[in-house]
Amino acid sequence: MSERRWTSGSASPAVSGRAHVFRETLAVTSRVRSSQGVATSEDGTARSSALPSVKLNRSSAPWSSRRLSANMERLRAKFGGSSDSQTPGQPSWSDREREDAPPVTHEEPRPDVLPRYERDGKPAEGEAGPDMNERGSGLRPRGTVQDFDKLRRECLRSGQLFEDPEFAAEDCSIFFSKSPPRPFDWLRPSEIVSNPQFISRDASRFDVQQGELGDCWLLAAVANLTLNKDLFAQIVPDNQNFEDEYAGIFHFRFWQYGRWVDVVVDDRLPTYNGQLVFMHSEDNNEFWSALLEKAYAKLHGSYESLKGGTTCEAMEDFSGGVTEMYDIDKAPDNLFQILLKADERKSLMGCSIEPDPNVLEAELSNGLIRGHAYSITKVCLADIETPRVSGQIPMVRVRNPWGNEAEWKGAFSDSSPEWQYIPEESRQEIGLTFDADGEFWMTYKDFIGNFQRLEICNLSPDSLEEDDEENKTKRWEMSVFEGAWVRGATAGGCRNYISTFSYNPQYVINLADPDEDDDEEKCTVIVALMQKNRRAQRKLGLDCLTIGFAIYHVPDPESSPVPLDTSYFRYNSSVARAPSFINLREVSCRFKLPPGSYCIVPSTFEPNEEGEFIIRVFSEKKNNMEENDQEVGPGSVDDSVKPQLEEESEYDQMVREFFNKIAGDDLEIDWMELKQVLDYALKKEFEFEGFSKDTARSMIALMDVDNSGKLGLEEFKTLWSSIRIWKTVFKQHDADGTGLLSAFELRSALNEAGYRVNNNLLNSLMHRYGDKDGNVAFDDFMACAVKLKTCMEIFRDRDPEKTNQAIFSLEDWIEYNMYS
Repeated sequence: MSERRWTSGSASPAVSGRAHVFRETLAVTSRVRSSQGVATSEDGTARSSALPSVKLNRSSAPWSSRRLSANMERLRAKFGGSSDSQTPGQPSWSDREREDAPPVTHEEPRPDVLPRYERDGKPAEGEAGPDMNERGSGLRPRGTVQDFDKLRRECLRSGQLFEDPEFAAEDCSIFFSKSPPRPFDWLRPSEIVSNPQFISRDASRFDVQQGELGDCWLLAAVANLTLNKDLFAQIVPDNQNFEDEYAGIFHFRFWQYGRWVDVVVDDRLPTYNGQLVFMHSEDNNEFWSALLEKAYAKLHGSYESLKGGTTCEAMEDFSGGVTEMYDIDKAPDNLFQILLKADERKSLMGCSIEPDPNVLEAELSNGLIRGHAYSITKVCLADIETPRVSGQIPMVRVRNPWGNEAEWKGAFSDSSPEWQYIPEESRQEIGLTFDADGEFWMTYKDFIGNFQRLEICNLSPDSLEEDDEENKTKRWEMSVFEGAWVRGATAGGCRNYISTFSYNPQYVINLADPDEDDDEEKCTVIVALMQKNRRAQRKLGLDCLTIGFAIYHVPDPESSPVPLDTSYFRYNSSVARAPSFINLREVSCRFKLPPGSYCIVPSTFEPNEEGEFIIRVFSEKKNNMEENDQEVGPGSVDDSVKPQLEEESEYDQMVREFFNKIAGDDLEIDWMELKQVLDYALKKEFEFEGFSKDTARSMIALMDVDNSGKLGLEEFKTLWSSIRIWKTVFKQHDADGTGLLSAFELRSALNEAGYRVNNNLLNSLMHRYGDKDGNVAFDDFMACAVKLKTCMEIFRDRDPEKTNQAIFSLEDWIEYNMYS
């Protein structure tokens, strides 16, 4: 497989945070799948500075897939997509194979490895209100929340300027892979200029100038941000300056994986020879853009972490919107109408040209630069009058974030003779200037003839719909889930790997009602799959995974396996899928599907690639999204195991005799004696070093009714019956006799042993009992089975009415957890 990478844009000149709140008694509720959890976002025509609020239902499982609840009424940032019903190259509805078709292994396209630009939390469980001050990356808090207002008050009271202990003014905050090329001084704005201003006059796209950091993708998005005053006010809170209540502390807000976070920074900035090194304003006295870049760098761990990216990534972090990407040479015929509507709705837009693999940001003869991120700042129809014809010409205004004379040199460039055909009134209306500021105009024809990639981040859910003014108030129905791909458990890879594909997380959406006024009676669905925290983990050598998703029609959900199994995927092909598997933070696409039930399967391209993700689904009508997974609980022993358990063999009699020999006069054994018995019994069948003391102790606790720390003969006989089931199941799955369950077999083995587990629990079990290669040893499998049986029996005893709820006193809760 050949890979393409964007290497554009050099600089210009285990058990996770479970929080148990103990009171007099503890109510423990087993997780129940719900068909609810559809979140909606209102149209947002009336905008305010308050942050959108999100409620989060969190499972206690460390890698659990968690639903963001429906409380999104205040969400201003809207979501949308392209007006075409199917992305070019997508399989149509008619492409789905018949149910009686012969076995088929659907060949996924090889992944597109996207070229990269310039490549080298406290309210999580409640609402995030307008005064929220939090820090974090993702839905799990990264430590003590920094409260901007509280920190500023403390600094004003003490008379000391704020110094951020979490993003110190040190080299490691700039680079994680190398030493600085020269010594940088961290200076406050008052040490750089005599009269620093946070914002001089009004924030403008010309306030964003690139420094030595290769983050033109970020600059393009920041420049676009200034065009939307309401959005800018949300990201850059007001009442910040270098005069009133100045304490050397500032804060900014970003959208991160389903919630808004507030990032606090001090105002010490990297400089060299008294000049800012990285992003800065055209006005030397203005510092909002430099401080925003520092906050964004802190969010991702360092300035260096911002090297390389796509404009859509930052645009989403500034809006919470959904970005759609177009290869311009494959874009729909109505692309200009899409651009025009996006501009009218203040969507954020960026564009670029494929890089030259041999030259970093190669400048072309027409003034454009390959592999460089540009922002689109206006799209319009301009009046034109020539000696032969008059009318309107489609125009696009583009900005180079370098903010210098590196501009388009073709038709309608600065001072181009073609401007004489544009009436003076039209020039004023479109805000024409001829400054060497990096901004220039092009005809739409020249735009699509020179640029190759387009990114649109839709702030309004209907931004790309062919609607009229009356329909602007309609809103999307939205569902959001968080999940993970875990080696050997839920990281099954794409459908090329048909034997493991079904192990990926699965999500079912039920589309009952078609869109209003849709002639084909179909439903609009936008699916967006985003991987989490990869930029912040670059210092660990991790980069974006190659990800995608597929959508399958489920004609009869009631009789279909839950989750869908390998046989289902072998005989059914997808009805829609992501345009390609690609190494972007997010992959999104819009589809038109007939009403019905569909299963979305997000995956990495290769199996066993680990990562966390968030999947968002939008539809015009209610979609009733839920995880396609079975409930956790006791099941029945598989029929394939039962025949081997019907009669006691001579071997079983030998084990019982050995028990009597070890037990002695009291006919009871402790954990050390149990280990002797089990090692004697099972080392003859399995190649392993013997049971660990923890496994032996857990087995004692499982059967120790009188809490004596020992087992009698009858208790041992009951335990041995379970062990016979577990060892039989293990042996059936360990066909090659290695003493290991291969990757992805733990779930089916536990199911056959009589324990139903879902993906959330399976991920936890693999982290607890699996090795780094995703395998489970015999001893660990037995320990896992013991723990599952113990937990289920304890819960069952406290829930005789089968309500899926049980009440434990604090003492009972601790005793059960510590002893088992």
